[in-house]
Amino acid sequence: MGTLLEDVFDSAQLPVGDRAEAWAELTARALITTRIKFLNPAECRAGLQAMPLGAPHMSVMSYTPLFSQRTPKLIRQSDPEHYQMALIRRGHQGIEQNRTRTLLGPGQLVFYDSSRPFDAVTYTDQADPEAIVLQFPKWMLPLPEQKVTRLLAEPLSGTQGVGRLYAQFLNSLIEEHLQCTPRDAARLGHTAVDLATAVLGHHLDDEMTLPVQSPQRVLFLRITAFINQHLPAPELRPATIAAAHQISLRYLHRIFQLHGTSVNAYIKRQRLDRCRRDLADPELHHLTIEAIAARWGFPRLTDFSRAFRAAVGVPPSQYRTTILSAHTPLREP
Repeated sequence: MGTLLEDVFDSAQLPVGDRAEAWAELTARALITTRIKFLNPAECRAGLQAMPLGAPHMSVMSYTPLFSQRTPKLIRQSDPEHYQMALIRRGHQGIEQNRTRTLLGPGQLVFYDSSRPFDAVTYTDQADPEAIVLQFPKWMLPLPEQKVTRLLAEPLSGTQGVGRLYAQFLNSLIEEHLQCTPRDAARLGHTAVDLATAVLGHHLDDEMTLPVQSPQRVLFLRITAFINQHLPAPELRPATIAAAHQISLRYLHRIFQLHGTSVNAYIKRQRLDRCRRDLADPELHHLTIEAIAARWGFPRLTDFSRAFRAAVGVPPSQYRTTILSAHTPLREP
């Protein structure tokens, strides 16, 4: 088995005067570009361990107190269009994004967006601040952007409910990384994003248009379960779905509108998600892209390639090559 959690950076290996610049360059490559200023440059320390999880990426970061800023100019220069969900393990972090300002302590979670400016400051009276950061492409989050935007920079609990499950998963992943193969990592990446989605969905439940137990909500869950079961069928269309549930086509579209999406958009997103998972699975490397597309309801490769590139930003062949190459065991630094 390969060591998946790699010590990418340890400032102790550099002269104090070079550490801040090296840290800024490293975090720009590993995460996103920010302007960084250590609050006490004479005692600057920082370290980062990285674990690739397919398209998602997990980092364990520790550093002496610092100020970081992501400006509109930096966003224009480089934006990977990623979300980040951070778990504060030590110290405190203040963050401001999307006109929300909050102060976080150990055990709390915070969600932020690479496409929006933010200011962040970390400090502590004892050990160096430490955080676990899960970064993943926006297309992997199956929640409407206009809804999750409300949670940016909001303090989220990592000590109870689904937040605690998410935090425990990240901590366990660090503890058990030596037992994980690169194939495990690819699957665990999807699990990590699913748990992050559960945390965000939990905090959005109070803002849902429909009560959880309303007849429309129950019907929506029945219909989406039906869709997920029949995704491989190319003939899966709104008309056949409405007929299967004995409702009008107009009412079907209304139910999905109330949940912030459309029938066709939901079907396409679910099919593309299944294709992404298969393309990222090393055990399915023997299947052609055309075969994977066909098994999830895309009978024409050209249609699939066009839809995949529009959703992900790269052709399926490039995505597959990039993800599978990330599954090779990392060498010790």
